Amino acid sequence: MKTRLAQALRRTLSIAAVIIAIAGQQTQALELNSKTIKPQQTLNMSQVFNGFGCQGQNQSPDLSWTDVPKGTKSFAITAYDPDAPTGSGWWHWVVFNIPADATALATDAGNISKTLMPDKAIQSRTDFGSYGYGGACPPKGHGKHRYQFTIHALDTESLALDKNTSSAMVGYMLNQHRLGMASIEAVFERK
Repeated sequence: MKTRLAQALRRTLSIAAVIIAIAGQQTQALELNSKTIKPQQTLNMSQVFNGFGCQGQNQSPDLSWTDVPKGTKSFAITAYDPDAPTGSGWWHWVVFNIPADATALATDAGNISKTLMPDKAIQSRTDFGSYGYGGACPPKGHGKHRYQFTIHALDTESLALDKNTSSAMVGYMLNQHRLGMASIEAVFERK
């Protein structure tokens, strides 16, 4: 009787250990960090667009990521304003085909005239109609807008898209290939 009870207890403990290990793997989440932007804090003028009535420096923030999901073959970065008065938000930055061994982007990597982006990464057109990073520039008096900087871990080495692909199509492909994602949401307002 004691032997059966001991065996049942060992099986139960073994199963519990497996469940705990699986749960631990499932709770490990991709994490996005920045020295430049902080969650729910106001963007500084270096991340603000230079144009459309805004007078910022139009520099993309530094970004770094950890806890990458197993099977990640590439990354994408997006910056999006869901509060833009367009009915569909505003895409400020769309980058894809970032190699899987990348762990960070430097400040101003979104400037296409500089060579700060990893090889093979593609910065497609923003809703400003230009390539690379387009900073915050909400309409004057429209209140605080949220700016969502997101890293997407993907299950493919590259998306078969080019720099002229619309943000909506890139978003569709990200949803098809996403293994994980993490965001930092900052705010900006023009009074």
